[in-house]
Amino acid sequence: MRVGDLMHTKVFTVEEEALIERVFFLMHYEKIRHVPVVNKKSEVIGIVSDRDLYKALGPKNNSNVIEESGDKAAALHVVPQKVRHIMHRAVLTINPNEQISDAAAIMAKHRIGALPVVKDNKLVGIITTTDLLRYFSKVKLPDGGPAAGPDEA
Repeated sequence: MRVGDLMHTKVFTVEEEALIERVFFLMHYEKIRHVPVVNKKSEVIGIVSDRDLYKALGPKNNSNVIEESGDKAAALHVVPQKVRHIMHRAVLTINPNEQISDAAAIMAKHRIGALPVVKDNKLVGIITTTDLLRYFSKVKLPDGGPAAGPDEA
């Protein structure tokens, strides 16, 4: 199976001059863990993961991030910092015509959770470890049975 058959084509992106607050809300409300950073030409120039965001918003870097107000409601205070300060610039990408096993191998080797999918230098999708796990959990072995689970091996 090809990456293009499994990737998500609805990709939430930000530009490097966006505030990290935007990434926080995108991840929270869209329930995603990776946000590609693109330029005006839709070329991938970086990526921000939930881990990058949590490091930037962590107590060491942002004391009193969450504060209770008089009515016991919590308010989030985010230091106005731009995405370019927390994004990873050396982004690994993959072509939609590559095999999903190649995507899995890249993610495992580099210990990353997502690969932006790029065609002609433009972002066309994203594939994540969750996508791969869902796919491989449905794969049947040559004998017709499902792949062995951890308790069955």
